Parts: sequence; structure tokens; C-alpha cells
Amino acid sequence: MIYSLIDVLFWILGIYLLLNCCYLAFFGLIGLFNLPKSKKDASTYRKIAVLFPTYQENVVIIESVKTALRHQYQGTFEVVVIADGLQQETIAQLKELGASVIEVFFEKSTKGKAMQFAMNQLEHDGFDIAVVLDVDNVMSDECLWYINGAFERGNKVVQAHRVAKNMDSSFAFLDACNEEVNNHIFRKGHAVIGLSAALIGSGMAFDFEYFRHLLNNIGETVGEDKQLDFMIAKDRVEVAYLNDIYVYDEKIENAKVFTKQRTRWIASQVEFLKKYAFEGFAQLFKGNLEFFNKSLQTFLMPRMLLLAFLFIMSVQAFFNPFGPTYLFWIGLFLSLCLTLMISIPKRFYTDKRLYIALFQIPRAMLGMVIALFSIGKAKKSFMVTPHSHKPVEKESH
Repeated sequence: MIYSLIDVLFWILGIYLLLNCCYLAFFGLIGLFNLPKSKKDASTYRKIAVLFPTYQENVVIIESVKTALRHQYQGTFEVVVIADGLQQETIAQLKELGASVIEVFFEKSTKGKAMQFAMNQLEHDGFDIAVVLDVDNVMSDECLWYINGAFERGNKVVQAHRVAKNMDSSFAFLDACNEEVNNHIFRKGHAVIGLSAALIGSGMAFDFEYFRHLLNNIGETVGEDKQLDFMIAKDRVEVAYLNDIYVYDEKIENAKVFTKQRTRWIASQVEFLKKYAFEGFAQLFKGNLEFFNKSLQTFLMPRMLLLAFLFIMSVQAFFNPFGPTYLFWIGLFLSLCLTLMISIPKRFYTDKRLYIALFQIPRAMLGMVIALFSIGKAKKSFMVTPHSHKPVEKESH
């Protein structure tokens, strides 16, 4: 009887992990197909608010604003810094540069609340589009032209292709690979078959009034981008993906910061798993496949944990008579490895830093385990990821 129960538990676990691998493999394969090139031609050049939500980042924001203000766009755009905890000297300098500054004050800070306050302050300034950037982000040349072009074609929400700004350490290179795997599976792979791309928190653009409406109903959450994803899916609004338009983002350079960032991410996933798991099935019966798909993603095990777990299960299967055989576990482990391999851009394979970065995987796995047991911290404080001013590392895409 005990043996049978253990067998059942192992098979339930095996089926769950199999479904994880199948989901990732499906969109990994679909992501190998090409998307149409983005277009920038337009008859109307909309007024754009480029938003920098900023939490206690006094050095990085100055450099990011300087770069953003030099951006070329045929229409009108304004750089708006949402200043939470910035020094008065920084605020004065930002204004001198030509940026607008909206100060926010909260007992408990969240990015969603900061953006909500700012959008309501900007309500009567005539903006058509709101572009959200992280404090360290740099837009590629003509980025705003192409975003405007996407709105010209009827889109209300757009996600640009966020890529690594720096790959000067092996951990940063590994994080850059992880970013591109996410882009390949959850953005490009989805867009190819007509599903919405997942929002990523920056490099995203919204119809101004629609974004203000969303933020006024967002509530308090550690994962504002995921909350927006669900709200947009419920509205049956498509999130378009500009695969060939880049926003450069600083990557994590050490295990400690990686763990801190992933703690917030896992806490966000758990939050929305609890919140939307059952509603996802209800929405499916209403014909809302998009919302159901978003809810499915909350069931997925984080990839680093999945990779570690499948490796452990493959090893233990040699000595364990219960549940699936070792061939099953090894097959899952290898299929996941293959999915990750095809999701990493080809240009990375000619860079020797990739093979050095692979040695950081065990540290990343350990960081994910620590993050898993630290998610309570994310609910108590705003776990901001620290940034430094890094120049954009030029590479061919």
C-alpha cells in the first residue's frame, strides 16, 4: 500500500514536470519561425511620455535621462522621471537637463503605485502613448518611431525586445541568455501563433488613456507587469511584440543580486497563481484563451529550478524503484536542455563567454532555491534591484 502511494506521487510529479517541458518545448519550437519586420512609417506622430519609474537611483537615472533626451523622433516626446526617494540635488539636475520630474511619497513603495500617481498627474498634458523604461534602460535608434508605427497599425499595447546592455561578467552573460530564452518562448513564440507577448516590466508602450485606466485598477502588488498582463488579457486586448526593436537593459552581475531579484519574481508568480488559477479555467469556458494561457504560466516551475529538479530526479531514478523509470527523467532533462539551446540566439554560440557562463548555472540554481524560501520578504518590502551605469555593449542582432 505504501509502495503504491509513493508510486502515485512520483507519477503525479512526473506528469506535472512533463507538462512543464511540453509547454516550453512547444513555444521554443514555434519561436524558430520568423515574425514580420516592424514598420515605422506613419501618417500621425503621436505625443509620447517616456516614463522612468525611479527608486533611490541617483546616479544611474542622470545618465539614462541624458541618453533618452538625445533620442531622435519626428514627433514630440517628453522624458518623465517618477522620483521615489531621489535626492533634491538629483531632481534639480534632472530638471536642468530638460526632464519632467514627478515626486511620489509612499509609506510602502511599489512601481505600480508610483506610475499610477504619475499618469494621473499627466492626464491633461495631451499624451497619446506612454512608454515605460527601467532606470538603467537605453532605447535603440529610432525606437520611438517604430513604437509609433505599431500604434499607427491599431495596437494599444506593445512590448519591445529587451536585450542585455552589459555582458562583462559570466553571471551577466548567463542572465542575458535567460532574458533571450524568455523573449524566444514567452514573446516571439507566442506572437508567431497570434497570442499576446508577455509584458516584461520595461520596454513596453501603452495607449495613454488605456494605461491610466489599467493603473487606476491595479491595486498593490509586487508584480505590476504580471497584473497588467492579466488585466489586458481579460479585456481581450492584444500585446504586440516588436522582435527587431531593442531596449537595452542592465543584467545581473552576481549571485546575491540575482537571488534578490528572483525572490521578487517568484513571490509575484505565487501571488498570481493563488489569484488567477481558478479564474483561468473559468475564462477558458468563456472563450478567453489568452487569459487561460496567462494562468497556465503561473503553474510553470521557474526554469532554473526545473533544470535542477530534473537533474536530481534523473540521478535518483537509478536507485529508486518507485514511479517513472530513469529513461523518463533523463528524457525530460534532455528535452529541457534542447529547448533552452534552441531558444538562445545563434550569435551567442560564437562567443566563448557563453561556455564560461555555463559554470555559473549551479550558483544560479542555488540562488533560486534560496529565493524560493525567501519570498515572504518581497511582501514586506520593495526589493529593488540595484543598478550601475553601464555603457551599451554593441553586438549584431
